Amino acid sequence: FTMVSFPLALLALLVAFPIGVTAFSNGHRSHISGFRRTCLHETVGTQAEAFQLGQQICTYKTITITPSGMNEGELPRQAVSVEDLTPHLNSYIESSGMKNGVLTVISRHTTTALTINELESRLARDVEEFFLKICPPDERSESEKKEAGVRYLHNDIDQRPDGEDEQQRCRDNGWDIDDDVELQKWRDQEPINAHSHLISMMLGSSESIPVVDGEMVIGQWQSVLLVDLDGPRTRTVGIQLMGNS
Repeated sequence: FTMVSFPLALLALLVAFPIGVTAFSNGHRSHISGFRRTCLHETVGTQAEAFQLGQQICTYKTITITPSGMNEGELPRQAVSVEDLTPHLNSYIESSGMKNGVLTVISRHTTTALTINELESRLARDVEEFFLKICPPDERSESEKKEAGVRYLHNDIDQRPDGEDEQQRCRDNGWDIDDDVELQKWRDQEPINAHSHLISMMLGSSESIPVVDGEMVIGQWQSVLLVDLDGPRTRTVGIQLMGNS
């Protein structure tokens, strides 16, 4: 059997079995036709369901969260706390009238984070212990967990703002740092909290959650949690709903 004889053998097979080739060809076309009919049916069905949807909803609000156990006038000390946002989110969904869509929640601070997990007091303490082992507080911080010998560049307050871009951000946020007195006021109010920023980056700052039949699609033991890494402080969270009534 040579390369020259192979085309001749293939031709012989085609001549000998034309019915089989035709049947395969017709079957292939039939399969494609059936596939197109299925797609058309599914598309029509989807369009029919879309016509049954209610009014479109796109709304946003900011809510304020006061940490549980925070005393009036208490100063931040880089404390870690876990706050349950789930009741606030459920209430907002109910008041909006949205039945199906997506809820997006975002932290509005650089030292807080958002996550979906179990709300349990001992687990909250584990969260604090675990992350503070990874990113221990600076020895200059107010944290009870600070460690000797630990220092972060962000906490060198006397060298900030570092560069024209950072100086302009301070001005944009209302600080007249070109005045020596105002510059010192800005430095005095800056916390020693680089570890809080770093942990926030690891956890993330937003979550998007499906809403079906007016309820968030989360598990039985899941809650939407705000993790404050530089508390206690009063915090704000942004919520957006997009969907249909």
